[in-house]
Amino acid sequence: MREHPPARHLAALRARLHRWWQARLPRTDTLLLTQRNVYILPTGAGWMLALTLLVLLVASINFQLNLGYLLTFLLAGSAVAGMHVCHATLRGLTLHLLPPEPRFLGQSVVFDVQLTSERAAPRHGIALAVHGGGRATHWAWTDVPAQGSAAVQIAFQPERRGLHGVPLLTAETRFPLGTFRVWTFWRPAAQVLVYPRPEVPPPPLPAGEPSAGGAGSAPTQGIGEFDGVRAYRRGDPLKLVVWKKAARSLATGTDDLVSRDDTQQSRRQELWFDLALTSLQDPEARISRITAWVLQAERLGLDYGLRLPSGEVGQGSGPAHERRCLEALALC
Repeated sequence: MREHPPARHLAALRARLHRWWQARLPRTDTLLLTQRNVYILPTGAGWMLALTLLVLLVASINFQLNLGYLLTFLLAGSAVAGMHVCHATLRGLTLHLLPPEPRFLGQSVVFDVQLTSERAAPRHGIALAVHGGGRATHWAWTDVPAQGSAAVQIAFQPERRGLHGVPLLTAETRFPLGTFRVWTFWRPAAQVLVYPRPEVPPPPLPAGEPSAGGAGSAPTQGIGEFDGVRAYRRGDPLKLVVWKKAARSLATGTDDLVSRDDTQQSRRQELWFDLALTSLQDPEARISRITAWVLQAERLGLDYGLRLPSGEVGQGSGPAHERRCLEALALC
């Protein structure tokens, strides 16, 4: 259905106002809440309380009820005191965002936020969440002790791989009576890297390439046979099992065993991952398959390299090399 011009213009104006409003918020990973960035408005219960107080006041004036005056002003004074307590719960609080860790696409990115208070009294009922979630917003609640700190975790699920800025966050409280809502907006400066989603189940590793300094150029005899090792086969002698790599696999909770291949000792092979080796047409599916290869080769303890249009990552292994390859795939 075609969108009407007035609705389209209204949506464009709303998006423009949203960008203008967000531009007024400075990007910072540490935010001190003051009267300049803390806002307060009555809740639905607060408006109902105000209406009730108005009815009580009119009834007390009409019937000259002294006890009605007493009840009206007692409730009004409690509401005003609750307003000041509610605003002071956020005012003076310091929010600090810890650097987020990379995650794979499809996983939730978890932000660790530390709340610090210098006040001599504790703060109760503080909630943080990603702004813009609507009714599906997941709030993380916490209490901050007197002259202490508390930590909360906020989850966010990105929709694509690559480098993402931390979304707009919000903190609010309705303590103590629930008649007022005090909130603030926070625009962190940190960024989070989202790795590509690995293909499941992982496909077999591609064939290796003869190294430049190798003694020969014969092809490998099996998938995944590199540097004189291959995947464990039923019936292999125990003396051929590479126990160092087996211990690493058992420590990570997997049962991927490798054996020495005497036929491969004389011709060294190099394992390279290239988009052309995936035999897929969809660009994202290609990157997903290479991501699965990187994780599988790292789990087996093999040396591997990466060839992408954006650059090349040389042969290597280990957590640092794996992170470089995943970063290259995320930013490809």
